[in-house]
Amino acid sequence: MEKNLRQQKSSVIKIALFGPESTGKTTLAKQLAAHYHTVWTPEFARDYLQEKWDKEQKICDLSDMLPIAYGQVQLENEKLVLANKYLFCDTNLLVTKVFSDVYYNYCDPLLQKAAQEHEYDLFFLTDIDVPWEKDDLRDKTEGRESVFEVFKQSLISNNKPFIRLTGDKESRLKKAIAIVDDLTKAKEHGFSSLDFVQLYKREISVDQVVKQLEFIQNGICKTKLIQPASLNNGILKLSKNDFIEKAAFFEENKESLTLLKFVPASGAATRMFKFLIAFLEEFDLENETINAYINRKKASRLSIFLVGLEKFPFFEAINSKLRSELTNFDDLENDYKKYYFVKFLLSSDFFDFANKPKGILPFHKYASNVASPIEEHLYECGYYSSSNGNSNLHFTVSEAHQSHFEEIITSIKHKVEEETNTKIKVTYSYQNKSTDSLAVDTENKPFREENGELVFRPGGHGALIQNLNELNADVIFIKNIDNVIHNNNQKIALYKNALAGILVELQQQVFNYLRLIDATVLSQEKVQEIGVFLRKKLNVQVADDFEKGTVDDKIAFIKEALNRPIRVCGMVKNEGEPGGGPFWVQNKEGRISLQIVESAQINLSDKEQKRIHNAATHFNPVDLVCGIKNYKNEKFNLAQFVDHNSGFIVDKICMGQNIKAYELPGLWNGAMDNWLTVFVEVPLLTFNPVKTVNDLLKPAHQS
Repeated sequence: MEKNLRQQKSSVIKIALFGPESTGKTTLAKQLAAHYHTVWTPEFARDYLQEKWDKEQKICDLSDMLPIAYGQVQLENEKLVLANKYLFCDTNLLVTKVFSDVYYNYCDPLLQKAAQEHEYDLFFLTDIDVPWEKDDLRDKTEGRESVFEVFKQSLISNNKPFIRLTGDKESRLKKAIAIVDDLTKAKEHGFSSLDFVQLYKREISVDQVVKQLEFIQNGICKTKLIQPASLNNGILKLSKNDFIEKAAFFEENKESLTLLKFVPASGAATRMFKFLIAFLEEFDLENETINAYINRKKASRLSIFLVGLEKFPFFEAINSKLRSELTNFDDLENDYKKYYFVKFLLSSDFFDFANKPKGILPFHKYASNVASPIEEHLYECGYYSSSNGNSNLHFTVSEAHQSHFEEIITSIKHKVEEETNTKIKVTYSYQNKSTDSLAVDTENKPFREENGELVFRPGGHGALIQNLNELNADVIFIKNIDNVIHNNNQKIALYKNALAGILVELQQQVFNYLRLIDATVLSQEKVQEIGVFLRKKLNVQVADDFEKGTVDDKIAFIKEALNRPIRVCGMVKNEGEPGGGPFWVQNKEGRISLQIVESAQINLSDKEQKRIHNAATHFNPVDLVCGIKNYKNEKFNLAQFVDHNSGFIVDKICMGQNIKAYELPGLWNGAMDNWLTVFVEVPLLTFNPVKTVNDLLKPAHQS
């Protein structure tokens, strides 16, 4: 590079203001310099061209480009010496290059090379959403949009780290200061400017990533179990008549409530077919029998799958496709027929089930149709999640899969609505990318794509607390996409309605107490009554010194304890299913509460913790009914009730390499850590998950 165009090296953070004329670059550069008590680099071309106009009445031409470039670089280098940690540049050589290209369709090679090689820690691309201001040197307002696109493309083409700034002067300054502060923090933690821009576009804060890295490096504190929740010790035991009574209470009260069913349905069904994928990868059709493979690999699940083949709801569709594609199918040996059945089931050229979401797969065979989980959830809306003939159903999906959901719902919704006499509104949301977590390698260094970009992984189902936070309903039923049953919705509805009845009954009492606190001074007797309610009905541990406090202290405690979102969770008897269970746990502050805890959160190397874990009598089937509004009918901000110090460290394979990542605390454990919680024993009938394809052979999924 020519000496006169060379940038001075420095540890100063340099921010370049970049954009068409009259987009607020100078104003912002001055404001930022004042805020950070440093200097800024003005636009050399302005004084240079003003002098040319004043002396010769001539405007800028191609011959001015290099002199402007020389002057700008000299000015920037001079200001750099005076800068205090930051230097804000009103313009730079890339701006000069763009103007040369746009106005003269030519750029001197020296200018082009220098513009490409000059480095800035960040470019602020100033938008054209501010009024154009006329002066002697500015061109006309026409064509601002096309010029802006040229500026934007020049940053992209030259792989420059940039963030677009929009809004008025005040909002731009506020945004810019926040960005500069975060950029500084990112650099202090070893991230590049391009890394920072990648984080910014994902709306992931630097603090968030730093905390994730700390979790990965130092580990996450394990949950301290006090004892398992059991019947009459954290888990409510109801008789059949009690369930009927609670369900009836809900039916009587639901017409004044907005109901919604929330169904997590993101991701593909890959795990459901994992053993079949392994079979296709490992089986040698030409040199081995399937029985030999089963014996060699101890593949009992494959054996069960093949024995029950004709009972699967998708059997007829795949069998028909096999016969249409393979004209000699009937003449094939049995092993070939079975092999090709699995092949068609998983092949991307045919059914591709492992790469499709569970929600759209065939689950249940009826006399006239085969139903997907989506259809079963629609029917359930009519049985227990509707009021005044209206129901709301919300699926969390991946963006790539939404069209599949919509296609099925379009084809069956009218039929379901007619049969259930319910109008169903279906909505969708995606897991927010801002909840993704940074992947690291085995040395805890950020893992990167081949192009150098950081790799992120979805933050786990705990991220869905944000999706839940965006919804607006009085009562929300939460149920997994695969937990549906074949033609038994009336029985399921009894228990779901009963859980909702318990929720509404508790909520009414909570709201009455909170309104009473707002309206009057509570008597000592009323304070004691509420304290008993907290302990007996809501499982809130009241401190031993509660009675010693003043009335004001007690009321403050009561109000803070009551004014929280509520969840009533069904619990089934533990029959060895993998997953979370109900426990009494103690947090770092010594607070004891009821929580759903996953085994990965427990220190099983500790004998006492392992004993408590193994003594659990119940299991979490993800059967929740939630209240997310307060006594003033305002929505809670659910993010305020998350335990942000919990979560999981997961090991994965990415691009053939071992990686690690942090996953957020689960939706029904850490993400609901500070909710009011009630556990109720419900029958196993309500828990019918399909974790592997063989689960479809269980009675709950057969006619």
